[in-house]
Amino acid sequence: MIHGWLPWTVQVIAAAALAAAVGWRSRWWRLVCVPSAGLVGVVAAGVFGWYINSTGMGDAAPLSLSIWIGFTVVAVVILAGGWRGTRWWRRVVCVLALPLCLLCAALAVNQSVGYLPTVQAAWGQATGAPVPDQADEATVASMQRAGVVPAHGAVEPVTSGDQASHFAHRTELVYLPPTWFATNPPPKLPTVMMIGGMFSTPADWIRAGDAITTLDNFAAAHGGNAPVVVFVDAGGSFNTHTFTTDTECVNGTAGNTADHLTKDVVPFMISKFGVSTNPANWGVVGWSMGGTCAIDLTVMHPDMFSAFIDIQGDLGPNVGTKAQTIARLYGRNADVWAAFDPTTVMIKHGRYSGVSGVFSSNPGEQAAAANSLCGVGSANGIECTVDVRPGKHDWPFAANAFATYLPWLAGQLGTPGSPTPQPPTIAHRSNRASPAASSS
Repeated sequence: MIHGWLPWTVQVIAAAALAAAVGWRSRWWRLVCVPSAGLVGVVAAGVFGWYINSTGMGDAAPLSLSIWIGFTVVAVVILAGGWRGTRWWRRVVCVLALPLCLLCAALAVNQSVGYLPTVQAAWGQATGAPVPDQADEATVASMQRAGVVPAHGAVEPVTSGDQASHFAHRTELVYLPPTWFATNPPPKLPTVMMIGGMFSTPADWIRAGDAITTLDNFAAAHGGNAPVVVFVDAGGSFNTHTFTTDTECVNGTAGNTADHLTKDVVPFMISKFGVSTNPANWGVVGWSMGGTCAIDLTVMHPDMFSAFIDIQGDLGPNVGTKAQTIARLYGRNADVWAAFDPTTVMIKHGRYSGVSGVFSSNPGEQAAAANSLCGVGSANGIECTVDVRPGKHDWPFAANAFATYLPWLAGQLGTPGSPTPQPPTIAHRSNRASPAASSS
């Protein structure tokens, strides 16, 4: 659904349906009605593009999305203005053109960010089908009591609670590597918190980012050892105040997301799955909004996390310009903005010890943000590397980055069977901000 024949076929059919809906009709229709519909569509596309950019969601909104939004509005005008006195078959075509244009708009977003790489993934998301390796709590408990190490890990849906945060969140997922089942009680394994982009669900790192395949492959190559991974919900339910699920993992108008991740999820993982309590054994990985969350959580809570992978994150939590972010995300409280701005946090904190991270980005604004953050982090004792490589701001990029840096992260967090931690190895062009970071 990202490449290939399906998106283009749907677009051709939608364009043909819209053209048939417009038709030739009367002179008045051709000279007045159709140009008016086109003008309304152009204005709608422009307003939509302006609004999306003003909210900081431009990365998820390609030009093709604005175009198809414009065509959707044209279809609405044509349907409403040309219904009377129109033959039945053209009415049918007009009705069909509208959802087809909306589908093309959705496909444009998906082609840009790669949330649903295949029809099977889309069907699984729509129907709530189990993710790879999924097992219920009773099955996981039975496997663990038996002490039989499975060939691959297990993914358990969990409810981590909201006692500390009161953050309304969806069911989250936990990956348990084969070695977790070897003893009772289980070994105190390292843990990785994984966060997706805005509009993500906890399953997106699995369905779109292929994280379970990456983790199972790593475990198979390391005697069944891998970190325990919790796929968290940083978006929650649709928020009527912000009209997005773009929480940026902060405590703000969209809810106490940061408190949920640090005060609900972390204690839950320790009590439920017996993972390590040592911050040296905890890391955060995120893509897009989640990448920003990864560094922010780590530098704000070095007493909880020691390593991060920031994949195509921003300079800091944002939903537009700085002024818009302070107004929309923090209720106009500039002090709260500063409390969650990673640059400000690092400078205020001063020297860190035992904290390291990787910034993985494609060229552009986010690469500049990565270099800036790594520069500030390096000046304050954080060992970091910036890896800039070609690619789009999409899930395939995120999946590749995670697969590339999981071995480094696992070693850094002290995963049993992992090689001695080494500085991240960069396969492509990199910019180093710390003498500790090396490239090859």
